[in-house]
Amino acid sequence: MRQRNIKENLLIRSRVIHAIRSFFIEHDYLEVETPIRIPAPAPERHIDAVPSESWFLHTSPELCMKRLLAAGYPRIFQICRCFRHKERGRKHLPEFSLAEWYHAGFGYTDLMNECEDLILFCGQASGFGDILSYQGEDIHLEKPWTRLSAEEAFDEFASVSMETALSQGRFDEVMAEIEPRLGHGKPLFLYDYPAASGALARLRPDKPWLAERFELYISGLELCNAFTELTDPEEQRLRFEQEIHDRKMSGKQTYHIPENFLNALQFMPPASGNALGADRLVMLFCNTRNIDDVVAFVPEEL
Repeated sequence: MRQRNIKENLLIRSRVIHAIRSFFIEHDYLEVETPIRIPAPAPERHIDAVPSESWFLHTSPELCMKRLLAAGYPRIFQICRCFRHKERGRKHLPEFSLAEWYHAGFGYTDLMNECEDLILFCGQASGFGDILSYQGEDIHLEKPWTRLSAEEAFDEFASVSMETALSQGRFDEVMAEIEPRLGHGKPLFLYDYPAASGALARLRPDKPWLAERFELYISGLELCNAFTELTDPEEQRLRFEQEIHDRKMSGKQTYHIPENFLNALQFMPPASGNALGADRLVMLFCNTRNIDDVVAFVPEEL
């Protein structure tokens, strides 16, 4: 029975989840719960939602949490189950856990700092200290962490520039080759993605071809996706329409535009948000490359 063999990992998981919750409560965040079933997810070309009758299981709590920001809740977090259609692999489950949080008044660089503090706190509170031993290498968690722009990552690790990869429609393909090389020895924030790769992110005012978005990598493992939030409802509508068009041209199911979210967006303050894969964070602390090792049940056992 697999569950007998992962008991220590599930104990570590419990400590890590408790540490995440403690960190946010100590930093004056309000823990919230939002519905899992929603009428329409944010239309993003690469993320497929699981149908639930005529609605969908949320792929993240993003839309509802931003509506809470717009209603006057400045610091909120949630640890919840999310669902994505046909995502299954060594690092993926169709049902998984996210720790998602939003902070009014923060930009994406502020959120990088907070992300450092959170994971360092989790390491210390879970008994691992400032150094993780993962797959034969030591990961030093003391601050500051490495920060590398997406353009710099292409120049350093890819055979083509980011501009060339974009013009050839190969950005995601080349990124998949770069990712395993990121965050070795020290966690790494990859930031300033192309505008087309940030459907809900604000664009940099000084470089509008770039989105104020970052992802965190530790030992080649992507842990989170974060950005400064786009708060212009008209611009967000145009981006949703483009994402829906791209999904249609790819033969994917299309979604309705989430009108209630767009109506609330005009009241949302400047803010940043982050979605952290809780299962993947636990993988690091458990020193495993397989997400199955850190969850009590996988789909094939049900």
